[in-house]
Amino acid sequence: MKQDFKMQGLSKLGEFLHQFLQNSEEEYSLEEAELFALMKKSEVENPWFTIENQRFCFKNWAETLKIENIKNWLSEYQVSHFSKKVGLILAGNIPLVGFHDVMCVILSNHIPIIKLSSKDRLILPFLLNKWGEFSEWNLEYQFVEKLSDYEAIIATGSNNTARYLEYYFKDSLSIIRKNRTSVAVLNGNETDDEIKLLAEDIFRYFGLGCRNVTRLFIPKDFELSKLFENFIEFKDVVNHHKYANNYDYNRAIYLLNQEKFWDNNFVMLKEDDALFSPLSVLNFSRYENMEDVKLFLNENEKDIQCVVAKPELEISDSIYFGEAQNPNLNTYADNVDTMRFLEVI
Repeated sequence: MKQDFKMQGLSKLGEFLHQFLQNSEEEYSLEEAELFALMKKSEVENPWFTIENQRFCFKNWAETLKIENIKNWLSEYQVSHFSKKVGLILAGNIPLVGFHDVMCVILSNHIPIIKLSSKDRLILPFLLNKWGEFSEWNLEYQFVEKLSDYEAIIATGSNNTARYLEYYFKDSLSIIRKNRTSVAVLNGNETDDEIKLLAEDIFRYFGLGCRNVTRLFIPKDFELSKLFENFIEFKDVVNHHKYANNYDYNRAIYLLNQEKFWDNNFVMLKEDDALFSPLSVLNFSRYENMEDVKLFLNENEKDIQCVVAKPELEISDSIYFGEAQNPNLNTYADNVDTMRFLEVI
């Protein structure tokens, strides 16, 4: 019975976000006005969280949190009969990046003990409060400054932080997530519209997410101008002062070191085999044999969050252009099924 309230409440939260996005500022209810005020405050505290990117995030959740989606997702799992406290150390690189983990814990009938990121500390408490209200207060969760009372841990951090977390939580059941990035594989037959969708995968959230593409694989004779021509819709990213600082810095370093790069005044393309690229830089490599690309992807699987490519390339678990920032409910970070983990703690 409680689970039904939680699912219905989550669906109503999706409807609330949908209505919020439909309304103009003049039409906001008191609660919508409160949410918008928190969005503005979030952008002040963390300039990467622009209103546009926060709205994009809300749109994804509004489309995802439909009751049939929630029921289909949860039908694959067993709800725990005994509630346990699960510590969550949330990331803050893109808006609401930790919301999925919180949802998983609550819908598994456990209690999330949440340590928010200082970069994303305002919106999640508001949304959880709304979810609680829509669920007739059948939700249980806590926000803490320091984790102390927990029976399992889900934590996200950089590779350096993850080493510390793995040691600190070595005696606990845990999922410890590290740095990952995403790649795209082109076969040269992509339309302009498909490259424009790829630009969404690259530039959305300024490229700060683990699902943002930072490395391209392109055929040997692929014209780089085709990329630049279709990236132009995102030219305004360079008007953001923090992005511009990164762009100017990286460009200056490449010039000083006399490194070869291609530039269109808001993003640089660099021929480099590294998976991870600096912000404002997109690494690429040219290939002759698709099997070599697939071998590279397999060898670097632990560092790759998702692969963007056409289905015809038959790359396992790849997603289509423009889908990287629209994960489904059953899409799990680092390909570790959080719900399965929560079944057995």
